[in-house]
Amino acid sequence: MPPAGPAGLRHARWWQRRAIRAAALVTLLALSGLVILALVREQTGTQGFLVGLGLATLPVPLLVTAFRWLQRVQPGPWRNLIFAFAWGACAAALIAIVANSFATRWIATATADPTSADTLGATVIAPIVEESAKAVAVLLVFLFRRREFTGIVDGVVIAGVTATGFAFTENILYLGSAFGTDQLNGETGIASVTAATFFVRVVMSPFAHPLFTVLTGIGFGVAALGADRQNWRRVLLPIAGLLLAMGLHALWNGSASFGDYGFFAVYATFMLPAFGLLTWLAIWTRQRALRVVRAELPAYAIAGWLTAPEPYALGTMRARTLARDYASYTQGKAAARAVAQYEAYATSLALLRHRGRRGKAGADFVARERELLHALWERREAARPALAYAARATAPVLVPMPPPYGYGHRRPYPQPYAQPYATQQPYAQPPHPYGHPYAQPAMPYPAYNPYRG
Repeated sequence: MPPAGPAGLRHARWWQRRAIRAAALVTLLALSGLVILALVREQTGTQGFLVGLGLATLPVPLLVTAFRWLQRVQPGPWRNLIFAFAWGACAAALIAIVANSFATRWIATATADPTSADTLGATVIAPIVEESAKAVAVLLVFLFRRREFTGIVDGVVIAGVTATGFAFTENILYLGSAFGTDQLNGETGIASVTAATFFVRVVMSPFAHPLFTVLTGIGFGVAALGADRQNWRRVLLPIAGLLLAMGLHALWNGSASFGDYGFFAVYATFMLPAFGLLTWLAIWTRQRALRVVRAELPAYAIAGWLTAPEPYALGTMRARTLARDYASYTQGKAAARAVAQYEAYATSLALLRHRGRRGKAGADFVARERELLHALWERREAARPALAYAARATAPVLVPMPPPYGYGHRRPYPQPYAQPYATQQPYAQPPHPYGHPYAQPAMPYPAYNPYRG
């Protein structure tokens, strides 16, 4: 270990520097991308590669947008998503192609049965190799970007984007090879192998690889929710998620050998229900984070760090969106970015306090809390007016129900223990003067329409 203090920083080992690590990672991914590009082009040909590239690109924006949508409550940095996609498309795909080909050839040579070797490679070797290669990206983010990996949603997003990159490269290979087969056989149109491959891999099951790897991401996400001292949980839960991912992947790959309708049976019985269940889990986790925001932030409002309407506004997606739109409309895009950052920091603060109250925060809880509060304080000038407007615009309107005989009238049948008439209260109190505790008199803000140009 280098000595403490500035001298120790000067004598730090060169491989411990962040710039060196980043450069090494970028170089590794770039070399992997060049090698995988050459391998895929060799197997598909130039024409097949271009066709496969064009068709495989279609589901990528939709999947990345869906995963980014799940992360809107607490958006992570784009660099993590870029790394995850690049790892899946380059490094994981290269590992899978090399390892699967080597293992299949070795089994075929050892058993002298190429057909059984292909089946065993697809149902056993490929799930183990591919899911392990994709899980490395989730592991690296979990270890080296721990502050940005705080729960299940982060695990789902990182794992899903990694698998999206892997499926992108794999689809280029399969679609390009199918196009080459059609060129040799002279087939075109809907009856072609390319059309069938596109329908199965891009239309029916674009979520297949993300679905498998998301199970691994959930394991890491649940481990991230536990205390740092629970080492057994941090190890066993990701392994359990990885094993589930391998099992579902093996079932999916083996469905083709279950008979004529085995593929459709597995698709309807396992894939669609699993996809629906995991989608529900991700959305429920996102709503849970909003509930935590509404429950934890009032303590900071009482202490003076936040204004009274902010916990309500930060706890609903509608108010958050309206606050960003209002800031963009009145102060420009820079203010809208500041409001978005304010919302993200406030969410991180609420989740940090929630973990701290449950005894699951790390040793740096106080320093991290102070850092987040300072980040909020720096952005308060742009965020507070926008959030105040959003709170007033989205606050529910309370319509009081008048008593059947009006305010101040005697009850027709007094109770035996009722107070004297002079001290009796009416059935309902007069309504709040502004309709809601967060509502205020008209503020001097300009008229605002979020859909106005």
